[in-house]
Amino acid sequence: MKLHRPMKAGLLLAAALTAALAVGACGSSGTTSTATPATSAPASPAAVPAAAAGTVTIVDPWVKAASTGMTAVFGTLVNNTDKAVTLVSGATPAASSIELHEVADNNGKMVMREKQGGFVVPPKGKLTLQPGGDHIMIMGVKKAIKPGDQFTFTLTTADGADVELTAVGKEFAGGNEEYEPGSDQH
Repeated sequence: MKLHRPMKAGLLLAAALTAALAVGACGSSGTTSTATPATSAPASPAAVPAAAAGTVTIVDPWVKAASTGMTAVFGTLVNNTDKAVTLVSGATPAASSIELHEVADNNGKMVMREKQGGFVVPPKGKLTLQPGGDHIMIMGVKKAIKPGDQFTFTLTTADGADVELTAVGKEFAGGNEEYEPGSDQH
């Protein structure tokens, strides 16, 4: 049977749309939190630093459940820009302070310490935050973080942009690293 040209085009369009929907449904099963500006006032695109424009995300974010004291956020930071993004500090109303930490070798012993210069997420790249490695340290937890709780925090870039991210509370038995000798152990 010979199809007329408009019917062929319609069938091709329907097939293409069906394929696109099928591919879209096969996306990552991981959770992604998108960075958003911490301010609610609208700003012109030129006035908003790159990281605040929603270009820094975190994939599979989680925070170790804790009743008080310290905990940490883990996941994979993703930079969707063409320039490196340096994260230098953080804050949350749910804790006294946030520091960007690394676990490093100190005379054959792995110790946790603040990451000098912050976290650099390469252009179009990723930075993994994991127990025993780089992580976002939450100190002075004000209210218990239970499994399933949403924990919202803000990271600040070297150019002053604030990005708001959210992690989910999770039970985890590890992550009890030692501090570098001479540190205040927070």
